[in-house]
Amino acid sequence: MRRAASFSRSLLTSSLLFCLVCAFSTFETPAVSAPSSESARRSYERGVTLFREGNADGAIEALKKAIAQNPRLAEAYHVLGLVYFQSKRNPDGAIQAYKQSLKLIPPSAEILNDLADVYLAQGRGSDAEGVLRQVLDIAPGNEEAHLDLARIYEERHDRPNAAKMYQSLLRVRPDHAEALYHLANLYDSQGDLKMAREQLSRLTQANPRHADAWYLLGRLAERGNDLHAAAAAFKEAIAAKPDLVDAHYNLGFVFRSQGLLVEAEREFLEVIRYRPEYAEAHLNLGMVYTNLNRLDEAEREHEQAVALKPNSAEAHYNLGVFYELHRKDMGRALAQYRRYRDLGGRDERVERIIGVGGP
Repeated sequence: MRRAASFSRSLLTSSLLFCLVCAFSTFETPAVSAPSSESARRSYERGVTLFREGNADGAIEALKKAIAQNPRLAEAYHVLGLVYFQSKRNPDGAIQAYKQSLKLIPPSAEILNDLADVYLAQGRGSDAEGVLRQVLDIAPGNEEAHLDLARIYEERHDRPNAAKMYQSLLRVRPDHAEALYHLANLYDSQGDLKMAREQLSRLTQANPRHADAWYLLGRLAERGNDLHAAAAAFKEAIAAKPDLVDAHYNLGFVFRSQGLLVEAEREFLEVIRYRPEYAEAHLNLGMVYTNLNRLDEAEREHEQAVALKPNSAEAHYNLGVFYELHRKDMGRALAQYRRYRDLGGRDERVERIIGVGGP
């Protein structure tokens, strides 16, 4: 389901516009004279051109002129609806135009999908669902309708029906990337990791450059404590999308867990290169430097984590441990431990230290 600001196609492509110019040429009735039909066609084509050029007001004027010249010119109503919705942010005008177009022609999956887009943008999920069901009645393999219905069900937390929509689409398109990925997420949310991995394996076989699929595979392997498989998947994700920050972060975390400190340092530095404000990366880098006995760098990274996320109990706790054990500075350690406690942290050892050091 697309966001309201871009629910329909962001702007008609030249090829789609050409199709709209041609597709409905048989719908004028004998009651309309040939000269009038020709004039309407020219006005319509001018409206399409102006829309493509970003001149919404000019497009509306030309399309309305075409409709006045030929009130049964269905495609003029269709494009008018697109202009109202995409360019003028006038959903009511778009709905009226789409419905008028649908009265003049046999049911059209394309127009019905566009109408559903407007309903979705208005938060009218039930209305959109009804329209999308009409789409599937006339075009059972329509991808857009399957995906939008699945998203509607996901928003309702109706996971069984969402899964059915994705599965139905996959029967039509077994390698459909979006359906496979979202179905994997659904299985993951239900705790069915085997089925989630199965969808992701299908997806990565069909599309080896799908970074998000590799990343999710890595997360699933990490949760299963298969660090070798997790590292391999995160590496694939990074190969497909080098700036996928979360893949770098999780790979760094896996390397740190495996004791591969130099490799972990490299990944956390990559995270910080892309997102200097990533407090958890600074914190983990600080731990890596501590283990490498590079204490000045470790202190800097721990302090940076606290500066970036001052309300993180974990960051204060780790900085306190660093001051206590590696700088032998109980004064600064106590300050961090007290802040950790104030933020809701609970640790018996810390409580004893604070008790000895005073409130």
